[in-house]
Amino acid sequence: METLKFNRGNAKLGKNIYTFSLPAGHSCPFAKECLSKAGRNGEGIQDGKHTRFRCFAASSEAQYKVVRTQRWENFELLKGLSVEAMANLIDASLPAKAKIIRIHVSGDFFSQNYFDAWLKVCERYPDRTFYAYTKSVKFWVNRIKNIPANLKLNASRGGTHDSLIDSNVLKSAEVVFSHEEAKKKGMEIDHDDSHAYAKDDSFALLIHGTQPAGSEASKALSALKALGWKGYSNKRKDKRS
Repeated sequence: METLKFNRGNAKLGKNIYTFSLPAGHSCPFAKECLSKAGRNGEGIQDGKHTRFRCFAASSEAQYKVVRTQRWENFELLKGLSVEAMANLIDASLPAKAKIIRIHVSGDFFSQNYFDAWLKVCERYPDRTFYAYTKSVKFWVNRIKNIPANLKLNASRGGTHDSLIDSNVLKSAEVVFSHEEAKKKGMEIDHDDSHAYAKDDSFALLIHGTQPAGSEASKALSALKALGWKGYSNKRKDKRS
């Protein structure tokens, strides 16, 4: 049986977190402000018409063929399966040592059936913590009374269904362009995903990744770098929140 591929956490997350990914943009039906897609065969990045900042995951796929290939293989294995079949495939692929699992460093819940499959998996492992950022808020709201306690969902602002975040009072995460912006909005800035899986309040994420030259996001990133912000690496100096 061919299984899905999981990875260990990066410099931002730490090695105690396991991650699962799908192709950026291609599996994100409700992306808007961050919509970017890397061509499956290395054609580069295509931004959406409403893109305000480029998805960092799409940049990784454009740069590294091995990353792009793994995410597409995961996607192809899942597409077309029933809820039960997807749940069983995910279950069979979960690393035995994984205690904290981030669903989607790249990609999103691409269908209601796929979202429901993850609910089943979470229910099977109540002693493990699963978490996700998602713009597929519609699928979440459809099952809002059936979310397992060990699944920590974070609505990612900047999608096509942001109105559902407010009307359903969902915990959310928002990309900000500066420390000052986060402060004005009364949000703490998360640097290691701990706000996503271990806290209940909404929070902010600093802009990061490669941004289009001359864009507002690019200028904001340059300003942050001038303050010592080096993105999510072990060597970054700026850890203000």
